[in-house]
Amino acid sequence: MQIRLTGFTATAFGAGALAAGPAAAQTLDLTVTIPKLSVAEYHRPYVAMWLEKEGVAPRTIQIWYDVDKKGGEGTKWLRDVRQWWRTSGRSLSFPADGVSGATRAPGPQKLRLVGGRAGMPTLSPGNYTLIVEAAREVGGRELVRLPFAWNGNSATAAGKGSTELGGVSLTLKR
Repeated sequence: MQIRLTGFTATAFGAGALAAGPAAAQTLDLTVTIPKLSVAEYHRPYVAMWLEKEGVAPRTIQIWYDVDKKGGEGTKWLRDVRQWWRTSGRSLSFPADGVSGATRAPGPQKLRLVGGRAGMPTLSPGNYTLIVEAAREVGGRELVRLPFAWNGNSATAAGKGSTELGGVSLTLKR
């Protein structure tokens, strides 16, 4: 399996846990709720999630889009997830191993990401922001920011969108 490390800075996100073994692995549990909307024409949203830390290149950890569209046509609309696209999306090659996934149905979507595997970096202590952005064809666009302080042991954060995203929460543990 090839893992693309676009925008990854080992010293900023921390490289030590990559060799530390499973006992020291960081686990990020995310819940992203896609609201059920009563609209005439509903399309599942494209959703991007990335981590930011001051002074460090942003790191995409998930992007949900129409991965099965013939000829890679689903990637054509990724630029509609505007903030993510400008921040780090345009530098990725698609599908991005460990990061790309299909769009999701309405309801709570639960993810478990392990530091140092697939798209999830190993985090060094510091202040971070998880950003979740959704864009929907014939719909709107919304961004939820969850700032959190990672002390090396645990962190939690929660927020809520008002249209394209519902509740978003994270729990990070060692």
